[in-house]
Amino acid sequence: MEPLKFLSDADVQAMHEATLQVLNEAGVFWTHKPSLEILQGAGCAVRDNRVFFPPDLVMDCIAKANKRPVIRGRNGQVNELGNGALYFHNLGGARDVYDAGSNTRRAATAQDCADAVRLLDALPNCNTVTPFFTPPDVSNEMMSLRMYRHALSNTVKPVQGPGIQFGHEARFAVELAAVVGTPANELTLSLSPVSPLTMHDIAAEAIMEMAKYGVIHANLPCPTGGATSPMTITGSLVQQSAETLAPLVLAQLINPGCGVVYCGRLGMLEPRTGLIWGGVELGLSSAATVQLGHFYGFSVNVYGFSTNAHTLDAQNAFERGLNAAIPALAGADELSGIGE
Repeated sequence: MEPLKFLSDADVQAMHEATLQVLNEAGVFWTHKPSLEILQGAGCAVRDNRVFFPPDLVMDCIAKANKRPVIRGRNGQVNELGNGALYFHNLGGARDVYDAGSNTRRAATAQDCADAVRLLDALPNCNTVTPFFTPPDVSNEMMSLRMYRHALSNTVKPVQGPGIQFGHEARFAVELAAVVGTPANELTLSLSPVSPLTMHDIAAEAIMEMAKYGVIHANLPCPTGGATSPMTITGSLVQQSAETLAPLVLAQLINPGCGVVYCGRLGMLEPRTGLIWGGVELGLSSAATVQLGHFYGFSVNVYGFSTNAHTLDAQNAFERGLNAAIPALAGADELSGIGE
């Protein structure tokens, strides 16, 4: 079946060219000296704390990347991203737990992290497990690693690691994964640049550590259209793509051929209400992200099961179904959001 396409081939080509133009002319705010030395040595210009990426360098690094990484579970399950299959996983980083029986919510605890992973392990339609909650009873410095530790010990399915912020988190995540027999090149960690077009020092260090160990890196920009990115979906998609490719260049310069998953979490702001999540624009932007990522040959991870509903009602089901179906029909390789 032919994938659903909202963008013509000419549209995708224009967005690709605009992405290269943004990286080359607007650049990315970047102050981390060790990574700047690597980028400058490869031909990037640095002026006024901004890095400007030559288009040829960007395309060369894209060509070197492993675009079809493989992740495995302790049960022998293999997820080969980019093979035409669609894999589902849960959302990561939820703060609260909703109790459907009493229609109440409460702050998540560390025990909820373990319980949620055991539930996901039993669900047949959840192919990959991601650390679920960010419980406030765990310190920020230990949050990602604590979540990952609970995921590893409570599922035999493939685990994709948490979103990280610091270099030490990458190092310790590699050690934790090794305990259950997962090599670094089958470990996925995500990291979010700051929109618009900003790479803080701690994020640059984390990218360097992931690349050094050969970790599959899922650069996960989360721009908000109309706030931290342009008001138009296409303009925001271009910025999102630039924020995805900039750290990829650094990683490929350090360790050519390390695994990459092309990701996007663009949310479009509703100015009247402030809502950014759950409208049909999420499904549309996810589908367009799939097209742009596939243009480069990457496997693509986008968000889908999203809603603005505050209870389990018809709106909840309709919005989730629509936002999941659109990127799924567009050919997404991974779809996130189970449990939102």
